Amino acid sequence: MSNPTATSTPAASATIGHAAGPGSEATVREIAQQPDVWREASANIASQRTDIDAFLAPLLSQSDLRIVLTGAGTSAFVGDIAAPALSRLLGRRVDAVATTDIVSNPRESFAEDVPTLLVSFARSGNSPESSAATVLADQVLTDVSHLILTCNEDGNLFTDHQGRAHSKVVLMPRRSNDEGFAMTSSFTSMLLSSLLILGGANDDAVAALSTAATQIIDCRQPEIRALAEAGYERIVYIGSGPLTGLARESALKVLELTAGAIVTYYDSSLGFRHGPKAVLDETTLALVYVSSDPYTREYDLDIIAELRTALSPERVVAISSLPLPAADGHSWILSDLAGLDDAFLAVGYIVIAQLLGLSFSLTLGATPDNPFPGGTVNRVVKGVHIHPLSAAAGTLTNAS
Repeated sequence: MSNPTATSTPAASATIGHAAGPGSEATVREIAQQPDVWREASANIASQRTDIDAFLAPLLSQSDLRIVLTGAGTSAFVGDIAAPALSRLLGRRVDAVATTDIVSNPRESFAEDVPTLLVSFARSGNSPESSAATVLADQVLTDVSHLILTCNEDGNLFTDHQGRAHSKVVLMPRRSNDEGFAMTSSFTSMLLSSLLILGGANDDAVAALSTAATQIIDCRQPEIRALAEAGYERIVYIGSGPLTGLARESALKVLELTAGAIVTYYDSSLGFRHGPKAVLDETTLALVYVSSDPYTREYDLDIIAELRTALSPERVVAISSLPLPAADGHSWILSDLAGLDDAFLAVGYIVIAQLLGLSFSLTLGATPDNPFPGGTVNRVVKGVHIHPLSAAAGTLTNAS
């Protein structure tokens, strides 16, 4: 099958931009460009497939290889989504460990000194933890290789590992290096690319995702804006398996783009009942991502029914790739995504959360491109001091 080719999306950008104002241009553009960027990312990986496979094949041939997916913030959530899917697909151990955890607790994060492939995700590659995590992996582990997925060829992570032995750098499409505060096309590009690099080419999935995202942008805007204008003060996102990581990223998008004005929460379909359900009140909107796995899906349907009873049907949105049982409330069916595994579904589903965060931000009069003009929160994290790891650091002693 031939690789999909990129096309422009001026109509999609215009659709999003209809209600946008000053201070949202970058975010609008970067959400709208995603269908094109995904096709470009897929084509770029296809063109590098021989080199990528030559790097990965000797590593994957080791039965005791541990794969660790890492990043900070939204980049960490790429790993949260991809790890369970890749573990099942590859039939081996794949862990998601944030760089923030690696840097603060390297000996716990790398407690087992086994052959390790550290897969690092970073939009800019300039966050202090990005490079520090790879340095600490080299320091703590005997046998470690690095696969770097980044959107910035001028970033520290790219320059540190480009051309280095035991490292492979895969650069995302240039325009995925989002200028807006919130990661949108950078997040989806790295997530999709990780699935294609480690899981193999899937042109059908890329085409389906591009079609579905375009449909969301073109057809779901009125419903999304109506939700943002309905006076909700809390938003809960729920998903199972890989979609729990997606729920976490979705909650962060609203929190970031509204500068914390909207309270957000995330959980799994089963986990939500164990205390976190207390977050529900008369101002809460709940969105549930429905799994493509028939077994997991049953638990998603259970929580949807429970939430519609607790909140009222119109305050619960169910998002699915397959038809849902007839029920009151919002059910958004993305039929173009039918047949895709949950990690791929996340690439398409997140567009809804991005648009919802944007709409809430604009409704509240915020500036999505820079929700924190005072600099209290920054696009690239500041204020992190990386402490050196001494040879004795982290060792345990028994009290006498």
